[in-house]
Amino acid sequence: MFSYGGISAHISASRLKAEGIGSCEQAVHFQNQAFEDLKRECLEGGFLFEDPCFPAEPPSLGFKELGPYSSKTHGVEWMRPTELCDDPQFIMGGATRTDICQGALGDCWLLAAIASLTLNEKILHRVVPHGQSFQEDYAGIFHFQFWQFGEWVDIVIDDRLPVKDGELMFVHSAEGNEFWSALIEKAYAKLNGSYEALSGGSTTEGFEDFTGGVSEMYELNKAPKDLYRIISKALERGSLLGCSIDITSRFDMEAVTFKKLVKGHAYSVTGLSQVNFRGHTERLIRIRNPWGQVEWTGAWSDNSPEWDEIDPSEREDMCLQMEDGEFWMSFSEFLRQFSRLEICNLTPDALSEDAMSHWNTTAFHGSWRRGSTAGGCRNHPNTFWINPQYKITLLEEDDDPEDDEVACSFLVALMQKDRRRHRRHGQDMHTIGFAIYEVRTRQGCQNVHLKKNFFLTHSSCARSETFINLREVSTRLRLPPGEYLIVPSTFEPSKEADFVLRVFTEKQSETETILNRVVLRHKDLKTDGFSMESCRTMVNLMDKDGSAHLGLVEFQILWNKIRKWLVSVIYRQFDLDKSGTMSSYEMRLAVESAGFKLNNRLNQILVARYAENESIDFDNFICCLVKLEAMFSMSLLTVLDMFLWML
Repeated sequence: MFSYGGISAHISASRLKAEGIGSCEQAVHFQNQAFEDLKRECLEGGFLFEDPCFPAEPPSLGFKELGPYSSKTHGVEWMRPTELCDDPQFIMGGATRTDICQGALGDCWLLAAIASLTLNEKILHRVVPHGQSFQEDYAGIFHFQFWQFGEWVDIVIDDRLPVKDGELMFVHSAEGNEFWSALIEKAYAKLNGSYEALSGGSTTEGFEDFTGGVSEMYELNKAPKDLYRIISKALERGSLLGCSIDITSRFDMEAVTFKKLVKGHAYSVTGLSQVNFRGHTERLIRIRNPWGQVEWTGAWSDNSPEWDEIDPSEREDMCLQMEDGEFWMSFSEFLRQFSRLEICNLTPDALSEDAMSHWNTTAFHGSWRRGSTAGGCRNHPNTFWINPQYKITLLEEDDDPEDDEVACSFLVALMQKDRRRHRRHGQDMHTIGFAIYEVRTRQGCQNVHLKKNFFLTHSSCARSETFINLREVSTRLRLPPGEYLIVPSTFEPSKEADFVLRVFTEKQSETETILNRVVLRHKDLKTDGFSMESCRTMVNLMDKDGSAHLGLVEFQILWNKIRKWLVSVIYRQFDLDKSGTMSSYEMRLAVESAGFKLNNRLNQILVARYAENESIDFDNFICCLVKLEAMFSMSLLTVLDMFLWML
């Protein structure tokens, strides 16, 4: 039950989500700044935009290494591109991975992600909207879109960039008058609170914020045998890939090996190729260093003799350029030299062989709070049970003819929210992970919170591969059909944070198919069946645990209601003219017969909301009754809340 003050907010949030607010087509305005409105004000007023939410002042740079009293920020000026060069360009000749060269900030992980972003034009222009320039309608304002914890946000910035000794401090383009990469870095810094907050991270973090996808990690010393095929499929489908070399001590950070690879540094994987070399096929992989220089000097590097032994046309096709930060190496050498590969799948089934496979995504938003929900991992049995617990149901096994095991594939991804913003206060990423338990004794119950004794007497059936201090930990799993409880936690108890837990299951909900299969048997009803929108509405209203799908018990309750309203002839009884639909007058009588006594104003709202051409079909009638029942079950609803919900 929602608190009184939270009912309207919940209804409003649900309506916005149902209307598509937060989707990539209708991004949320970050800090309530609307790009088009602000730009129009600037153009009409004849002034350049200055962002009050991320001012050109020391706190926007950082708080420690880039703090107000740091020598690194002494003498910093904020200048617009129009002040830095005569002919500034937003993008020249299309955005390419060579546009991104690292500056004085340790955000190579972000720049590797941006470089990979340029390989997919559709994704690039979701993040970097079209129609921005320093010429037409220039007002000193730009905007970019990022995914944040389940929704897309639109970030507005001014184009004042930090400059020291006449040069951009941070990311810059190899072309001195191109600025899209510097501006996207500024927008991401604003999202996270400051430039310094971007220092250090995992490439997958940038990948996910640019795509809304889900990431997986491969340790290359135990890579699967088909990793080359996995990478090939991922690149074909537009997935973003990054790689890195582990450090063994703090002295290793960004140390350069004798073959010019950088430890603890994020690279992006940008391509694969196979060449005919000395009578056999050599598999090659293309990698980019966001520094824009410092390249691999081993076999297949820019100046290596191996290139002299392959066909010139092949060499030309592979776009070999000297000192651009990008290089080729053999795939076997890649496995030896690098430690980790990160792949961000734009959809969870991006690596599936079956292009028609579907995944259902469920998101749970929660928090760990000291003393109530921050119990730590299983190593702390006295408090582990107080962690948030989320019930999932795996219904259908995989369709894999080569696998005799009856199991359901799914992917669990646990992400902690807004930790970079807390760095200013001395906090950072927590070490997080999750455990999964099979639930056999309370099947069908959605609101389950198991107590200490259960976890003392039951072992987990699956868990995250590791607890790690990254923003997200994800694991691909297979378990038999059944009901399971996911327990996300920090490694140590009493660590506070907000999180989102995403679960990707391999079968899409069949609510629409099941309902229509039955309802369409009744030829006397005038209906085209339940629409996707109707099914979504019913699922949202019947979903008691916020999982965005119906468990077996929830679906059975919904189905019994539909049978009651159909079989008990409420609909047929008040379809007085047997047209298969209801008039507004018939609708009022039927609603009252179903047990809902409404005043004239609410009856008018019902008709306005559910009538089409002055008649109500069975699809809309059922949706109306489900919504009315849900509203009447909330005893604290005000009349205003009811109006908002019905509209």
